[in-house]
Amino acid sequence: MEQEREKLEVDVAVVGAGPAGLSAALRLGQLAAEAGKEPNIVVLEKGMAVGSHAISGALLDPLGLRELMPDFAGKNPPFEAPVSGDDLYYLTGSGNFKFPFLPASMRNHGNYVISLGKFTRWLSQMVEEVGVEIFTGFPGAELLFDGDKIVGVRTGDRGLDKHGEKKPNYEPGVDIEAKVTILAEGSRGSLTKALVKKLNLDSGKHPQMYTTGVKELWQLPDGRFEAGKVVHTLGYPLDSRTFGGGFLYGMAENKVAAGFVVDLGYENPFTDPHVIMQRFKTHPLIEPMLKGGKLLCWGAKTIPEGGYYSVPRLYADGVLIVGDSGGLLDAARIKGIHIAMKSGALAAETAWQAAGSGSSDAETLSAYQKKVMGDWIGFELHKVRNFHQAFQGSMAKGFFHYGLQMLTGGKGLVDPMSAEENHKRTRMLKDLPADRRRPAEVKFDGEFTFDKLTGVYHSRTKHEEEQPCHLVIADYDICNNRCTEEYGNPCQYFCPAQVYEMEEADGKKTLKLNPSNCVHCKTCDIADPYEIITWVPPEGGGGPQYTDL
Repeated sequence: MEQEREKLEVDVAVVGAGPAGLSAALRLGQLAAEAGKEPNIVVLEKGMAVGSHAISGALLDPLGLRELMPDFAGKNPPFEAPVSGDDLYYLTGSGNFKFPFLPASMRNHGNYVISLGKFTRWLSQMVEEVGVEIFTGFPGAELLFDGDKIVGVRTGDRGLDKHGEKKPNYEPGVDIEAKVTILAEGSRGSLTKALVKKLNLDSGKHPQMYTTGVKELWQLPDGRFEAGKVVHTLGYPLDSRTFGGGFLYGMAENKVAAGFVVDLGYENPFTDPHVIMQRFKTHPLIEPMLKGGKLLCWGAKTIPEGGYYSVPRLYADGVLIVGDSGGLLDAARIKGIHIAMKSGALAAETAWQAAGSGSSDAETLSAYQKKVMGDWIGFELHKVRNFHQAFQGSMAKGFFHYGLQMLTGGKGLVDPMSAEENHKRTRMLKDLPADRRRPAEVKFDGEFTFDKLTGVYHSRTKHEEEQPCHLVIADYDICNNRCTEEYGNPCQYFCPAQVYEMEEADGKKTLKLNPSNCVHCKTCDIADPYEIITWVPPEGGGGPQYTDL
């Protein structure tokens, strides 16, 4: 028997208080003010506070912000610094080559170094000023359906134990009934993933492809790294068949954002994004920039980089998909915040018209996708429509193909280039050369290079221990037997937070989960070669407590 739940009726429900969701909410509030109405809109955010789960490089192209809020400069946005210069290096094991010129995609003049956490907290203040409510600590647990029409979202239950039984403090989730629901969950959103699969919204599209980025915030003792300085790297410590690169961004008050992004379409199952980040810091070019500093914060996230051909249908009856949830990101520029904001604003305008007319069916909401692809978002994504695909399998071939794409407006030799789901590119142990059938040997000194648990500590991650595991394993037998033999249990390596461990007893390995370590990056949901790991939201407020990432 279905239990009674509190219900809240709204015009629009926005799931996620990142740049896309907050931009949608702000634009809805603006439209309500223009119409002389009180906004009947809510934003649901799974984090304890707005910004606590926000992490990105981050370099902000202000285009989306300027269109949404032309007077933003007078509202004291929390920018760290305007970009003062760009450097791009190719790193070898002990040396480097500085590129004498930069492709247009790597030029950041006019952009800003920001902390996404600070930026979203500031943006949330603008949202609240226009009368929109933001409910923090409320994850969207499931969509509400009437047939195939989405009629709202249910928030997660609180107060369940590990077995799903009710504890004394049990509180059922709330049903938010909405004329239009906007999904702004970020990369690999759980509701978006389920919706796309249920309604085949990716039919005829290329599979989405992802990278995982590990980021650290460092406090330097001096001014050796100028605020606004931008450094990007390619090469070391990656092999020639794995795509990715490092970055350092100068922030205010002698702080530096440092990170490394690794393509999840790697071949070697021992690829470890966290370890790669630690090795990156020890390179002779990078180490002097950070050595002597203090680690302030650490985090990780996935990035949807499939591009134009991987964007699913962004609408269905009663629902719109925005930002990273829809794969709306320019992989060549490594930028998605400006696109997320613009997509949120366009979704808001479509939702406002639909709610006002009383018609929120797919035909009405299809106007949103037309707006996205007919505006500068579609133009920007189309120019780099084959970028990430070019680098699948070989960096050398990738540079060749990308060079041709720059000359031909994104077309290159083949358009579209073929794409493959990340996990399908991982090779079995038997197909690897003998010298690659083991993880990289790394020693952490605890001062400059850190193990995963130290990283988790600096993410300030917290979860209620007595709750159902939010990492759902469909078949432990595959993990403990088949995966051990075929792939060497890559979950131990691709997870940057040591959520997955293989414990050995009596000569047999068994999977042990540490869900309290999880920083919600979703890498496991993407990179597992058997697709048997499903990430779902934990109890509201759980997860990292990022401050300045």
